Amino acid sequence: MKISLNQTIDMAMGAVWSHKLRSGLTVLGIVIGITTVVTVASLLTGVKGAIVEFFQEFGPDSIFVARLSGDPSGANAPPKELKRRPLDPAGAEYLKSVVRSISDVGVALFIDQVPGRVLTAKVPGFESDNLFLEGFTANTYDITPRELDQGRLFTEQEARRGERVCMLGYSLAEALFPAHDGVGRQVMIDGAEYTVLGVFALAKGGFFGENGLDRQVSMPLVTARMRYPGSKNFFITAKARPGMRDDAFEEVRAAMRRFRHVPQGQPDDFSLSTPDSIIENFNKITGMILMISIAISAVGLLVGGIGVMNIMLVSVTERTREIGIRKAVGARRVDIVTQFLVEAMTLTGIGGVFGIIVAILATFLVSALVPSLKTQVPAWAVITGFVVSVSIGVFFGVWPAVKAARLDPVEALRYE
Repeated sequence: MKISLNQTIDMAMGAVWSHKLRSGLTVLGIVIGITTVVTVASLLTGVKGAIVEFFQEFGPDSIFVARLSGDPSGANAPPKELKRRPLDPAGAEYLKSVVRSISDVGVALFIDQVPGRVLTAKVPGFESDNLFLEGFTANTYDITPRELDQGRLFTEQEARRGERVCMLGYSLAEALFPAHDGVGRQVMIDGAEYTVLGVFALAKGGFFGENGLDRQVSMPLVTARMRYPGSKNFFITAKARPGMRDDAFEEVRAAMRRFRHVPQGQPDDFSLSTPDSIIENFNKITGMILMISIAISAVGLLVGGIGVMNIMLVSVTERTREIGIRKAVGARRVDIVTQFLVEAMTLTGIGGVFGIIVAILATFLVSALVPSLKTQVPAWAVITGFVVSVSIGVFFGVWPAVKAARLDPVEALRYE
């Protein structure tokens, strides 16, 4: 007696539904494993998109030169890098004079936090300590343009004279001037008074939902050096001519080695990067996180798979007489194998669907609790999660299905 695939699926669903608690406990490992992978993939996809957007805003032709790799503050920098000499801002003029594949060079100074002193920005009635300071040459925003929400940038003349003027990041300006009327007003920053010339528009992208540029105080480089003579954390940004970034990258490296007198054969004593290289490094990190989450989830999936095999072996034993009757009336081995494989796949498939639903709900919950953290459920994660869950059913359901198909119909009919 040949049974259609629809009948086989109905029988499988009936067997699963008749033991709801047992089936639910069996697929719990599948649900946990799929939930973990899909949730992590969703969060990392959202964060990755924000990071790509963040660095693309700096322009595809930008080349960054810094003393250290990674965080500008030097946190978690390798000990070997911490021994490097600070960059000399004169290196920017040197690059501009010798590297023909770049069109302009800007310098920035990251103001280090003074230990034991809280950096604050104050106006009458409002105060914020969630900020950081940087000084820039006037051409910086020609090299890496930023959109203004209000006001204007400081001019070359203001920068050269070292005037106490500044621009504020969007979030900082909103904290100090809720009425959005900060342009032209005075703000006390770390004990010194500055005139607010402009407010930057809300920056795109960011790390885990936050873009640090929105908390930045930008002032002329000369002003920053006069106010903080001990700060030596300089950055150089070179803008390559269109279509010449790869050549410019190597030429900047060679020029910086000459300028800093790095002996031939010795490694660079500076960090050189581009937006693309930073994004690539971030992709490696997120890839490692995803692989770790998959490894952790594999434990849950393995437990779930073993549970599926166990319940299917129990099911074969409980339904030995049923199998004997089916064989006696003409069911083939392939029909028996198909029935039990479909049952195993149904179990794990249901687990996969529930895991995906829980992951989507968890992703939406994170997005609701942390609105600044962009989340996105990638289609590949949903499809992969379901395919993996069904595949586990096939893998762990083969032995019980084969065992059922090999039963002798005469012996099976005698089974009580």
